[in-house]
Amino acid sequence: MPTAVQVRQNGGPEVLEVGEVEVGDPGQGQLLIQVAAAGVNYIDTYQRSGLYPLDLPIVLGLEGAGSVVAVGEGVTDFSAGDRVAWQGVPGSYAQRVLVPAASAVRVPDAVTDEIAAATLLQGITAHYLAASTHPVQDGDTVLVHAAAGGVGLLLTQLAKARGARVIGTVSTAEKEALAKEAGADEVIRYTETDFAERTRELTEGEGVAAVYDGVGQSTFDGSLASLRPRGVLALFGAASGPVPPVDPQRLNAAGSVYLTRPSIGAYIRTREELDWRAGELFGAVAEGTLKIRIGGAYPLAEARRAHEDLEGRRSTGKLLLLP
Repeated sequence: MPTAVQVRQNGGPEVLEVGEVEVGDPGQGQLLIQVAAAGVNYIDTYQRSGLYPLDLPIVLGLEGAGSVVAVGEGVTDFSAGDRVAWQGVPGSYAQRVLVPAASAVRVPDAVTDEIAAATLLQGITAHYLAASTHPVQDGDTVLVHAAAGGVGLLLTQLAKARGARVIGTVSTAEKEALAKEAGADEVIRYTETDFAERTRELTEGEGVAAVYDGVGQSTFDGSLASLRPRGVLALFGAASGPVPPVDPQRLNAAGSVYLTRPSIGAYIRTREELDWRAGELFGAVAEGTLKIRIGGAYPLAEARRAHEDLEGRRSTGKLLLLP
């Protein structure tokens, strides 16, 4: 039987167990996939710890890439041998996984399995933010929080490709260098400088067209204060904790600005939209215009170390498990 990383009780990285699991034949609309690489994300640690409660036991992991072994009834778009990637599918920390065909996308020959597994979840998030939540226009100035993070590095590159001036926030000199390497025009170390004040200075008092904020509680007030009139605050995460309830009058006072709380599911509601976003991402990767940073690749048996490195902030870029 194939092996997988399971959680039988909530806790720290030490609760991760690698063992054999039963993976059946693909059912209606499913693909059976031999996993080549699985992405490691913060949400995995929340599910492991119980912060996001789930019925146990569970196999962790929500994204990956690999090759189709068999297809279920009704599947016409994929065949055995096809290379595919997916996101939002539980159980991906495994040698084999069942994936709905509707959630799978083809991986071009020019993109490796490792790069594909590192691209899709964070890449689609960055894509919908830059292309849809606030469609970046040539000449826009935008603020990207955690610009050296997984989403931040991709979002910075995508916004630059659309003609934006990007201001990024980071916490350290090392992360400042990474953000600049990704194309950020200005980088603010929020640990040393009031980022809202500095953003106003950098925009001659005008403010930015959009703030892309995945940090949440600790940055929200400053993000609101950084917007130009009718600007957009896209609050797509809460790494520092949830934002308390907001009085809509604050949006008026900030200049008739817009506040949205987007999530990936609302931006890939159709097969066409999923293919569009994934196609643009993989196309840019294949052309070399979108760089994917892999910070570490671990054998499946070392999932605990991957979680320890992620939570201990000992890594930059995407972490992968290689079954």
